[in-house]
Amino acid sequence: MREIQFREALNEAMCEEMRKDENIILLGEEVAEYNGAYKVSKGMLDEFGDKRVIDTPIAENGFTGIAVGAAMNGLRPIVEYMTWNFSLVAIDQIVNNAAKMCNMSGGQLNIPMVFRGGTGSAGQLGATHSQDFSNWYANCPGLKVIQPSNPKDAKGLLKAAIRDNDPVLFMESEQMYGDKGEVPEGEYIIPIGVAEVTKEGTDVTIAGFGKMMKLVKTAAKELTKEGIDAEVIDLRSVRPIDYDTIITSVKKTNRMVFVEESWPLGCIASEITFKVQKDAFDYLDAPVVRVTGADVPMSFSPPLIEAYLPNVEKIVKAVKQVMYK
Repeated sequence: MREIQFREALNEAMCEEMRKDENIILLGEEVAEYNGAYKVSKGMLDEFGDKRVIDTPIAENGFTGIAVGAAMNGLRPIVEYMTWNFSLVAIDQIVNNAAKMCNMSGGQLNIPMVFRGGTGSAGQLGATHSQDFSNWYANCPGLKVIQPSNPKDAKGLLKAAIRDNDPVLFMESEQMYGDKGEVPEGEYIIPIGVAEVTKEGTDVTIAGFGKMMKLVKTAAKELTKEGIDAEVIDLRSVRPIDYDTIITSVKKTNRMVFVEESWPLGCIASEITFKVQKDAFDYLDAPVVRVTGADVPMSFSPPLIEAYLPNVEKIVKAVKQVMYK
């Protein structure tokens, strides 16, 4: 099977869907002439023209509002944010308009659109450019929230998101755009809200999403060397959440560690922990442990960044905590 970059998988997904449906447009800062801040939209202006691939001013609130209105009137916009940190300028349009319009119109108005862009830490970018808002947006009914961990999932999930009749938030790690992975040649769709068991195991369940999965998989390999057989789950979607896959795994392994980049208060890990203790309490041999980002703003200093973020060592330590408690 061929290997392509994460950014190329996203590009293929958008181009394939835009060729099928002339109502799909892409808009955002530098998506056209510059081929995208991370070159995700490379070549799209040449193929689809400036009526469908549109450079916007640096005004997230404005172009997000335009896109929501366009979705209300029959188009299927894809809005690219240079980073999800900038989406806060447009949070009113996302949370109060896109998310609620179907409900407030009694089902008369669908909002078939995708918001996408880079999320989370990407190195020394400081406190205001290093945040993962997956849990924030997942808290809002009316939105679907996806964070893929590899090129194959990125393409299949983005195609599903573009075809969805509800607003979908698609969050991509800036540090993964150059990652390569196997991606099928032909047409395929990955359903939103279906987790994947990427490694079966018997001793402990380790779950996460997005770029954290790279750490989780590495930690699982390290644990194998010590005789601990971890089951690994990639959540893929944080709204809706595939609770069934998590619960089924915990009932088998009797232990769980959840890994997430964002802050600990009100995070996806907290929701998963509640659900596991509610639906699989009698199967647990130890309390669920979470590995998250630190409960402080991100620093610029490399040693403080390392201390802030989850890493393989922290995951292995957490697994041993639930194994030997």
